[in-house]
Amino acid sequence: MGRSDQVPAKRVLFVCTGNICRSPTAAAVFRSRAADRGLGDRLEADSAGTTGYHVGEGPDARAQRHARHRGYDMSDQQARRLEPADFDRFDLILGMDRSHLERLHQVAPPEARDRIALFLDFAPNAGTRDIPDPYYGAGGAFEQVLDLIEIGIDGLLDHLAPDPA
Repeated sequence: MGRSDQVPAKRVLFVCTGNICRSPTAAAVFRSRAADRGLGDRLEADSAGTTGYHVGEGPDARAQRHARHRGYDMSDQQARRLEPADFDRFDLILGMDRSHLERLHQVAPPEARDRIALFLDFAPNAGTRDIPDPYYGAGGAFEQVLDLIEIGIDGLLDHLAPDPA
């Protein structure tokens, strides 16, 4: 699978706490659904955490298992912490819940704040504004997270690359 030398039109960063559950799941779903829409060469995604608790680790095994069951692969991702350069590298930086959004606004340079948003703002009918943290929950929590992320990704992709009318 070759990669175009062309710079992606849009780069999206998903941010959660430790970068092992919610944000890597969102990045994997984004890549898969963007490719399904023929947008894989125009959109790029990555993920990061607001903390460094899990730097260098792969995504949570439960998150990977539930994602894989739905056809998403995130096995090649490694947790990393949000870094100042991310505010220059990404066109859109999305907090997975309101605490992440608040933290992003605290650490972002003023010129980057207009590129920060809450992930589920792209899914106004999701019934919640926050992707819950499944880390301490059972398997059902990971399924709920996937349900919400799929809804949010579809809304985000509609926003980034609307179907021509």
